[in-house]
Amino acid sequence: MPDSNNSATIELALDLISRASVTPEDAGCQQTMISRLQALGFNAEQLRFEEVDNLWARRGNTGPLFTFAGHTDVVPTGPLEQWDSAPFKPEIRDGILYGRGAADMKGSLAAFITACERFVAKHPDHKGSIALLITSDEEGPSINGTVKVVQHLEARDEKIDWCLVGEPSSTNKVGDVIKNGRRGSLGARLVVQGIQGHVAYPHLAENPIHQLAPVLAELAAEEWDQGNEFFPATTFQVSNINSGTGATNVIPGEAEVIFNFRFSTELTADILQQRVEAILNKHPLKYTLDWTLSGQPFLTAEGELVSAACEAIQELTGYSSELSTAGGTSDGRFIAPTGAQVLELGPVNATIHKVNECVSTEDLDTLSVIYERIMEKLLT
Repeated sequence: MPDSNNSATIELALDLISRASVTPEDAGCQQTMISRLQALGFNAEQLRFEEVDNLWARRGNTGPLFTFAGHTDVVPTGPLEQWDSAPFKPEIRDGILYGRGAADMKGSLAAFITACERFVAKHPDHKGSIALLITSDEEGPSINGTVKVVQHLEARDEKIDWCLVGEPSSTNKVGDVIKNGRRGSLGARLVVQGIQGHVAYPHLAENPIHQLAPVLAELAAEEWDQGNEFFPATTFQVSNINSGTGATNVIPGEAEVIFNFRFSTELTADILQQRVEAILNKHPLKYTLDWTLSGQPFLTAEGELVSAACEAIQELTGYSSELSTAGGTSDGRFIAPTGAQVLELGPVNATIHKVNECVSTEDLDTLSVIYERIMEKLLT
């Protein structure tokens, strides 16, 4: 039952978290949001691509266009017995809201809605337009979600000027960190071919693991760049190595390695691919190499959106925000290439994807007010 002591933001967050929307399920979250937005005069378009539900809701027909972007899907819960309370039966204990998606990112979604409700009530004739771009495919393949909605908008020349992504950006307290860019993500699958044989007769075989080891050592030791004032240095990490039959007396016939680069704006994906292949070709390998570019790096170094967010946080909390590009990728990578100013601002990220995911209720209320103040600075 609703608690009369809870704010509108917390009540909506409780509702959204109670819906088991594991990727690509939306579980009715977007419909709940639509009902609130339509009451404010938003025009809601439900855009379903394959198994993914997406929402584009807009209030106003003129520019500039300010957009909140987020996702209703959550990652799986992990072992239920390790949770102190059921992940889809949210609980508030000592001012902390527990449940899957509390921080990533149903708390932000609730703050989007309540910020819009207060803002529209105070400024029914605001400048420009407000929109929400919501998907149920951010935590998964990200094939039929935000990227498809952006393509849909681009096809009709509907341009986002400012986009605030509600990803949990904060480190210790809400708003202490704003992500004003993200590194690119480039993955690869390398398969080195050898010749299978008996370990007692290595001269009749070719061990691909032995061939691969010095290559990996060289790749791991390589300095790819030194980063810049906005980005840390590019990193190379091996995430999987697979080889062998399971038997102790068989030299394997091939070895597979999965690796990933998180790269800065100092490099391009093409340059990274060329440098990796140059290293591989220095060694006597028979190999295949398949690349997957998950996202280009993007950066909003300055502009009205960053200024509005930093000023709002300073005014409402009394402390300054750090601009950062650290961390993983987000759907901002699909929006920034359209020319939009993009930043990520959300709650503390300490428990995201973990058992007992949680967020401070006070932080969510503060976040909603920050979102409202940002709209006031941009659209009034």
